[in-house]
Amino acid sequence: MPCRSGWHGVLGGVGVRPSKNGRVNDSMLPPPLALLTKLEAVARQAGALILQVYATAFDVGHKADASPVTEADERAESCITAALIGIDPGIPVVAEEAASRGQAPAAGRRFWLVDPLDGTREFVARNGEFTVNIALIEDGVPVLGVVYAPVPDDMYLGAAGQGAWLVSRGLRSAMACRAVQGHSAVLACSRSHGDEAALQHWLQQLQPLLKISARRAVGSSLKFGLLAAGVADVYPRFGPTMEWDTAAGHAVLRAAGGEVEGLDGLPLRYGKPGYHNPHFVAWGAR
Repeated sequence: MPCRSGWHGVLGGVGVRPSKNGRVNDSMLPPPLALLTKLEAVARQAGALILQVYATAFDVGHKADASPVTEADERAESCITAALIGIDPGIPVVAEEAASRGQAPAAGRRFWLVDPLDGTREFVARNGEFTVNIALIEDGVPVLGVVYAPVPDDMYLGAAGQGAWLVSRGLRSAMACRAVQGHSAVLACSRSHGDEAALQHWLQQLQPLLKISARRAVGSSLKFGLLAAGVADVYPRFGPTMEWDTAAGHAVLRAAGGEVEGLDGLPLRYGKPGYHNPHFVAWGAR
C-alpha cells in the first residue's frame, strides 16, 4: 500500500495556500479539529504500512544507540513526513529515523515531532503494543497530537483547548483524566524499559500522599493513552527517552486534562538540543 503524499492525496485537496506575492503564508494550518482529522488519516495510512511488514518475517537492524529498527520504521516515517510536508511545507518535520542519521531539520517555533513506530521492541516481540506518534509543537509545548495503535485499531487524539478522543474500532468517545480517589492510584509503567529501584525510591517519597493500588504495564506511548482515558493515574519514567517518544502522548494527555512534568515539577518542554528528555512524571487529573 503506497503512501499518498501531498495535498492531492490523503489530505483531500486542502493544502497550503500561497499569498498574493507567491510566498507561502506564515501559518496555513487548518483549525485544530480539521487538522486532527487529517492526522488521523495519515496515522492510519502509516499504520497500514507497518502492518504489512508486521505480517512478514522482517529483518531487525540496530542503530548507533543499539536500539532496534525495521523496514516498518522507515516506510512509516517516509509516509508521514511526505504527508506533513503536504499540509504545510514551511513547518519542519523532526522524525526519529532521520534524526538518528543526523538529517533532522532545525526545530523552529513551530515544528512536527514524529515517531513513526514507537515501541519497536514490542513490534519485534509481536505483542501488538506499538504506536504511530505525530505531534505539533508550538513554543516548546505539544499542542496537538495523535497516537495510533494499529493492531487493536485504537486512535488517541487531542488538541489543546478542544478536547481528547479515543476512536476504537470505529467508535469515537471523548476522553478525560480522572481524579484520584482516596489517595489510591493506578500506576502505568513500561513493559520493556524502566528503573525499578528509582521507581521504588520515588514511590517511597510520595507516600502517604499517594498510594499505588495497581499497576498497568504496557508498551510504547499507550501509557499516555491510559492516563488520558482515565484508566490509569500516573506514569513515572526513570530512564532515557527522546522527545518524539513522548510528544504525541503528551499532547493527548494535556488535551484530556493531564500534564507531563520533569522531576523539578516544571512542564516537559520540546525542541531541546539533542531532543533528549529528562526523567519525568505524567499525571492525570490532580
